[in-house]
Amino acid sequence: MHAQARAAIALGSNLVSSKGDSTATVLAAIAQLGRLPGTSVLASSGLHTTLPVGPPQPPYINACVLVATSLGPRELLAHILSIERAFGRDRSREQRWGPRILDLDMIAFEDQVIEEPGLHVPHPRMHERVFVLAPLAEVWPEWVHPVLHTPVRELLAIRKAAVDS
Repeated sequence: MHAQARAAIALGSNLVSSKGDSTATVLAAIAQLGRLPGTSVLASSGLHTTLPVGPPQPPYINACVLVATSLGPRELLAHILSIERAFGRDRSREQRWGPRILDLDMIAFEDQVIEEPGLHVPHPRMHERVFVLAPLAEVWPEWVHPVLHTPVRELLAIRKAAVDS
């Protein structure tokens, strides 16, 4: 076990699961995250309806949670992947950037930079995606990207300006 650390987890869904529509799936996944060992949800963003990246598919419901956890990054990732599987996601069978029953990504783990097989923190494309940055800014507004050395709110403003231009 580790001392309590904060981690941000992005959630997304655009397919119906056994829990119901995408909104129900995201809300049920947030509840599951709060039940992980040594973990509590500190904040949960609003639900954001966003257009998908990739092939034609239904819009996504996206959110972000900030958790406090005594799990290490690798342990937390294992639990996150277990939750995805419990909802019916099979990462090995899906199309890249295709529709998803549930997508859980560890976006940040404190100010750590982790580059290991299967674990990249902060998430390597997070700074390019409003659907990640907007919910993250709601739950952890003071977080600073440890590679880009830029606050999340500034990353969001930069990305929104790029999208609007």
